Amino acid sequence: MTIKIVKEKIKRDELGKDTIKAVVDIEKEIMAIGGEFHSDASVILVEQEGSNQEDIWGINIYPEKEKNEWLEFNSLVNIKPLKNNRDVEIESEEIKDKIKNITNRLIE
Repeated sequence: MTIKIVKEKIKRDELGKDTIKAVVDIEKEIMAIGGEFHSDASVILVEQEGSNQEDIWGINIYPEKEKNEWLEFNSLVNIKPLKNNRDVEIESEEIKDKIKNITNRLIE
């Protein structure tokens, strides 16, 4: 899947059935979906949208699962010691909630 920047609502069926890599800019409330690696989508947001790397968090989306189970907060781009996240898993519930709200708003 090529990388697509999502600023407006898209239909869930546009994601397909396979796991999708995505990155979410929690400040601009946009996301980039697709690509082989989270870092590829992260670069797109930085270069094309002026996103700050510190505001970008990586997730995996499982389109076939229910919305309360479809996000996985696991990516190498999530290792941000300056944001107190020293693991690939997002540790902050506040950041997870922001990501849930953004993805639920952008993907219907």
